[in-house]
Amino acid sequence: MDLPVFWYAVTVLAWVLFFVLEGFDFGVGFLGPLLGRTEAERGAAVRTVGPVWDGNEVWLVAAIGVTFAAFPDWYAALLSGLYLPMIALLLLLAVRGVAIEFRGKHDTATWRRRCDAALATSSLLLAGTWGAVLGVLVSGLALSADGEVHVDGWGGGLGRSLEPLFGPWAVLGGFAGVLLTTVHGATFLSLRTTGVLRERARRLTVATAPALTVVALALFIAAGHAAVAGVAALLALAAVAAWRRSEALAFAATTLAVAGTVVAVFTAHLGQGSFVLLRSTLSPAGDVTLRAAAASDGALQLITVAGLVILPGVIAYQAWSYWVFRRRVATGFPAARRRVRVGR
Repeated sequence: MDLPVFWYAVTVLAWVLFFVLEGFDFGVGFLGPLLGRTEAERGAAVRTVGPVWDGNEVWLVAAIGVTFAAFPDWYAALLSGLYLPMIALLLLLAVRGVAIEFRGKHDTATWRRRCDAALATSSLLLAGTWGAVLGVLVSGLALSADGEVHVDGWGGGLGRSLEPLFGPWAVLGGFAGVLLTTVHGATFLSLRTTGVLRERARRLTVATAPALTVVALALFIAAGHAAVAGVAALLALAAVAAWRRSEALAFAATTLAVAGTVVAVFTAHLGQGSFVLLRSTLSPAGDVTLRAAAASDGALQLITVAGLVILPGVIAYQAWSYWVFRRRVATGFPAARRRVRVGR
């Protein structure tokens, strides 16, 4: 077995699972206050992800851990070039988690509105920032042959870490990230809710999926990556499926579209002969390649044993949790709760 190639596939799989699962989490986070016109509707939107959001974040830990263990040089280049955006992402994830968990801890409308605002803002920024980071993976970083990041940006070290996020691919990635999570979150809400919230989410999918299809086609023309053409086709399928009220098919299509987007990003430079993981914008001598970035054979063998034991268990447990919470969330309060409020 070619262990570097095997662990690169596992690394990409971990990132795919993170972006697929957290993608609809982010979408629900900022769509809930927009599509939910009442307290009951906004609460229903949050309850669709309440039992699973923290389990979805396990894949971020897995993806970062696998990247660090199997390809330490790749991990070091990414972290040194994007350390401030990564810190911002972690802080935003913390804000989102607190907003979800603390929303129901205080029974006042003002408190819930503040939590909804924090949830929507952090989710929107997470979608855009992660999209920008994926755009940087496509465009590359200013890496020298010694592995150092060299950017003559404003603000010294601050500018060095933030400047890559203002490149054209990063800006486009941020825009595409917000659009893609919007469609992915909307299809999830239409699949998991009832009543007017379900209908509004379905209509949003019909309205936004065609626009994202055009963006994907433009990216395909610019990058020439075959996977991007497949993403465009899947987004078009999601729009048609939502229009025909085939909500499960629409969600499956956006799920595959997110997965295809992540695969396209992580394989953007693999056709260059040397298996480039991260391109240098300065010189090919600074490219981070799979063979050079991989850990030693002994380390890869050790994490292979651990991975074969741990990863299947995590996947099985998460699949079981989604099966347990598979029923739709009703839009509104239970009948008993309504009677109590009327009695007051």
